Amino acid sequence: MEITVLGPLTAQENGVSIVPTAAKPRQILSLLALQSDRVVPVTTLMEEIWGEKIPRSAATTLQTYILQLRRKIATALDGDPHRRAKDVLVTRHGGYLLQVQPGQVDAHEFGQLTASGRAAHEAGDHVAASELLGKSLKMWQGAALVDVRIGPVLELEVLRMEEDRLVALERRMDSELILGRHMELVPDLQVLVAKHPMHESFCAQLMTALHRSGSAWRALEVYQRLRGTLVGELGLEPSPRLQRLHQAILSADPALDLPTPASG
Repeated sequence: MEITVLGPLTAQENGVSIVPTAAKPRQILSLLALQSDRVVPVTTLMEEIWGEKIPRSAATTLQTYILQLRRKIATALDGDPHRRAKDVLVTRHGGYLLQVQPGQVDAHEFGQLTASGRAAHEAGDHVAASELLGKSLKMWQGAALVDVRIGPVLELEVLRMEEDRLVALERRMDSELILGRHMELVPDLQVLVAKHPMHESFCAQLMTALHRSGSAWRALEVYQRLRGTLVGELGLEPSPRLQRLHQAILSADPALDLPTPASG
């Protein structure tokens, strides 16, 4: 089975889609996929579908949704003598478990790649960090579960995935800056700052990239826009780290420049 959640929801077995058209079964499939190979309690599935207003018929209705998913899986298995739908979507005490092979859910693959990228970043191997993080970020095809109705449980999962995506972006940009690719980074960082105008790390990275590209005045403009947004929206000044970077650019501090490799 191949499942994607980093964008529109897709799930295929033997090339056949098992994604239902109805909203609530799609929610169930999404949650089971994100928690694949782990039991998702019935109470958690009910909370996702109905929130705090769980109807008396919830248990029966949930079983109907599970049956609909199993029928989709059974059709995709097409009489496979070694696997039945109940072996894929498994009933366990108090819940259900979706059984998949390693690497078949893109969100899990993203998590493994970003963990490897983070380890490389922390070890100072910025070439590997940039490659691993770049590969993980290419897996995203839009907002997570963009075509699925989101309940309270999936909402937290989506927030976590989107935050992990931002952290991966931040680390990759950091490695790229260390590798001296500041000029190539400017357009991407400008887009990120426009999308996340109060994200200080992206602003700091754009300021650094512009300064190293010979556009210190544009770097100072980025700071002023950030400060205006923070003061106007939150009544807060930029962090001490951003203020120090601002002062360093104003004074043309040579510490902001990339170190020159030793010759010979």
